[in-house]
Amino acid sequence: MSRCRSCGEQVEKQFRFCPWCAAPLRLKVTELYPGRREPDEERRALRVSRYFADDDREAELRVSIWTDVPGGMRADAAVSLEDEQAQRLERFLSESVARDQAQTL
Repeated sequence: MSRCRSCGEQVEKQFRFCPWCAAPLRLKVTELYPGRREPDEERRALRVSRYFADDDREAELRVSIWTDVPGGMRADAAVSLEDEQAQRLERFLSESVARDQAQTL
């Protein structure tokens, strides 16, 4: 169990919002990247979520694959990365972009 930062009541960890005051229990930012779509292929997207650390939880980067289905989007898979791996991914992406730009000059 943990305590709500807003009202101070005890809340079980499976809750995303405080059942007493409705405050969010985890703060995060997300970004959705639509995938390149081939003909006759389902529409998919990559969602990256950064959860911020608090008293009860460590910071977390989560990457998930979403598919557009009738009625909305469905999460198909998700992976949480340790900070070291998230930084490695960031370096890989930034180095790849830098190389690509250098070749086109």
